[in-house]
Amino acid sequence: MGIVPFPKAPGQVGFERVELTRILDLYGRMVAAGHWRDYAMDMGRDAAVFSAFRRAAERPEYRIEKRPALRNRQGMWALIGEGGMVLKRGHELGPVLAPVERRLMKLVDE
Repeated sequence: MGIVPFPKAPGQVGFERVELTRILDLYGRMVAAGHWRDYAMDMGRDAAVFSAFRRAAERPEYRIEKRPALRNRQGMWALIGEGGMVLKRGHELGPVLAPVERRLMKLVDE
């Protein structure tokens, strides 16, 4: 069974199928490495946010945000760390996910 798109309300920001597939692929690999255990998605008027948790009862380790209003400035994609600091921002999803991908490689090598 493929990914079923979430119904979006008018004016709501959401993830495209390709974007969500890329994010969930990374999430699955982090779960397989034993690092992440839960996730949450929030789709609002300004942004769509995917949050990844080490444990369910804490702040997310990473948030991946899509903010189309920033498309023409610093880029609509942002990777935000646990403390709320922007770790990476850009116009394309792949480079924004790169720090997490590198971390995954370190986890797998250990």
